[in-house]
Parts: sequence; C-alpha cells; structure tokens
Amino acid sequence: MKNLEMIFIPSSFGLIKVYSYGFIQPGASGKVYATYNDIVVSSKGYNRKRTIIKALSKLHELVVNNQ
Repeated sequence: MKNLEMIFIPSSFGLIKVYSYGFIQPGASGKVYATYNDIVVSSKGYNRKRTIIKALSKLHELVVNNQ
C-alpha cells in the first residue's frame, strides 16, 4: 500500500486514529479508515481532505447514536 498517512487526534475519552491510503496523484482514488475505541468506519473518494471529513462525520454519527 503506497502513500499511507496516519493522523492521531487525542480526546478526553480516547484516541481517534485516521488512516489514509492512496491519493498518490491528484485525482487518484483512495480510502480512509477512522477508528475510535472499537468503532471503525471507512470511506472512499478522490479528494483526500473531503474523504477524511466524510469518514470523521460517519464516525461521529456512530458514536453519538451509540450513547
């Protein structure tokens, strides 16, 4: 897997980890995984920034709905 990026976001309840694969050239597709404790979501897209935001918003919805 080429061009792996990891982002770690600390929070008061745990650590949010975001893994980004692909997005080698402009317009190339990629995949983003966002994890928080035992919850994992993924998102595919062509724009890295938008795909990260989409994965984080999915993760947020799952966390809010499970509480």
